[in-house]
Amino acid sequence: MQITVLVDNNTVTDKYFYGEPAFSLYIETLHKKILFDCGYSDIFIKNAMNAGINLNDIDYIVMSHGHDDHSGGLKYLAEIFKEKNKKNVLVTAGVEFFNRRTDEAGDFGCQISQNEMAEILDVKISQFPLQLDDNVVFLGKIPRKNTFEGKIPCGVSNNKPDYVPEDSALAVKLPDGLIIITGCSHSGIVNICEYAKEVCNTRKIVSIIGGLHLKDVNDDILEKTKEYLKNLKLESLYACHCTGLRAQCCLNTVINLQETGSGLVFKF
Repeated sequence: MQITVLVDNNTVTDKYFYGEPAFSLYIETLHKKILFDCGYSDIFIKNAMNAGINLNDIDYIVMSHGHDDHSGGLKYLAEIFKEKNKKNVLVTAGVEFFNRRTDEAGDFGCQISQNEMAEILDVKISQFPLQLDDNVVFLGKIPRKNTFEGKIPCGVSNNKPDYVPEDSALAVKLPDGLIIITGCSHSGIVNICEYAKEVCNTRKIVSIIGGLHLKDVNDDILEKTKEYLKNLKLESLYACHCTGLRAQCCLNTVINLQETGSGLVFKF
């Protein structure tokens, strides 16, 4: 399996890719090609072209949640696919993905409606796990079982505090354990990992890739997260996007934290 970071807040030195405060990955397994999140703008498309990736060949578009730094690029991809028969491409997202999101700055939800998207692509909305490939699972709605994660709302959704209930992730099952691929971890990276273990019937996690949403958390939450991740004994951690420098520095004291940015390619 090969993963290419199409969009992150940072860029990899000497790769000359675009960056923005957003997130998108391209995942290629033996049988499937998966676009995970689409960033904020159209730069994921430009970066894909720069990397020699043909997005016309993708099988799945997996959306971690509906915030526009992950879903904003969908409208640009829809424009490209509008004139083509792309009903064979499955868009997978949680139940509340297309909700309208607002805060003091205005709208920040998905900028294309479910009906508009369904005219172009096959849209599958699910709160339950979906098997995308022999070893890749969309986790669906993440149960929030601990007392310290997923408790802070992000603006308003449908006139209620938005706790991003559709927040989800991918679990990739390899012979030596799971890789967790997450967008922002609004449901909590501990909750995500524990649910992935349950869904995939394995206790070992070898790597985590994505945003951990720790940039503004208090010391108690950061310490509990650090201790949990430390005890996982990860082989690698690619904590990027919304993780925050303070949290990255903290996690790096106990975990093998890897540099991440647009243009990075890694294989498992």
